[in-house]
Amino acid sequence: MTVFQSAAVPFTSQEAQATLQEACKAAGLASEDARLIRLGENALFVLAAERVVVRIARSLDVLDDARKEVAVSAWLHEAGLPAARTTHHAQPLVVRDKPVTLWHFIDNGGGAATLTDLAEVLRALHRLPVPEDLALPQLDILGRVSERISSTNVLSDEERHFLLRKYQQLRKAYEALHFPLAACAVHGDAHSDNLIKTTASTIVLIDLERFAFGPPETDLAVTALEHSLGWGTRAEYDQFAERYGFDVLEWEGYPVLRDINELKMTTWLMQNVDEDEAIAREFRNRLFCLQNPDAPRQWRAF
Repeated sequence: MTVFQSAAVPFTSQEAQATLQEACKAAGLASEDARLIRLGENALFVLAAERVVVRIARSLDVLDDARKEVAVSAWLHEAGLPAARTTHHAQPLVVRDKPVTLWHFIDNGGGAATLTDLAEVLRALHRLPVPEDLALPQLDILGRVSERISSTNVLSDEERHFLLRKYQQLRKAYEALHFPLAACAVHGDAHSDNLIKTTASTIVLIDLERFAFGPPETDLAVTALEHSLGWGTRAEYDQFAERYGFDVLEWEGYPVLRDINELKMTTWLMQNVDEDEAIAREFRNRLFCLQNPDAPRQWRAF
């Protein structure tokens, strides 16, 4: 089902709200109690009465990712790995030139998922055989980064050139890496906030749009970087590495993955600097750190 808008507009919370209203109307869902729960790469709204989460992507450039997300959800369900499930609607919808997917709401009454939970989920995921008909793309670890840098209006010319140079240097460094672990299905944004612990204590994997086939070290490096930023204790990280069975911090290629993730986290936040002054300040803090590699990282999580 497609509802087109003639001209592209910035992806703000207001535009996301307008897209939500049209998507719900097209899908026959009540949107009166809709609540925005996240605005990042996507806008996520929860419809409490319908028990549905509406996920709105930024543009048709990522329509294939939305299609992949729906297919991955079905695969994981069939494989027995608990993951977010789409509703019965034909998906993805295209509304106001944006891919929209609809998901069953997951009750998070079981408390926060731990890094040990994450290690167990990743261990299970990375061991799953990938069906040939799933056709996962090869991991593009720096996907969308150059587009963010080139299209934003919040950078000076000097800042833009700096970030694009860094992007090119890191892409070259990544291509030269030799990974010790066998390639497999990877999540692509593997942190504990992408797990939900239900009231029955089931750990459910969410946010499936970055799924790809690639080195499992790339999933593990996300938690390693968060540990280095102080977003958790050393004991928690050690338990994560032990439960998974591999410590990516001890691998000589990790610094490249660390730097890539710092660039991704900075440009991801850059997209929403006009939404909130705290986000704008944190973006500037992260950019300063990229420009000054030896500066201490005191980053806030968003």
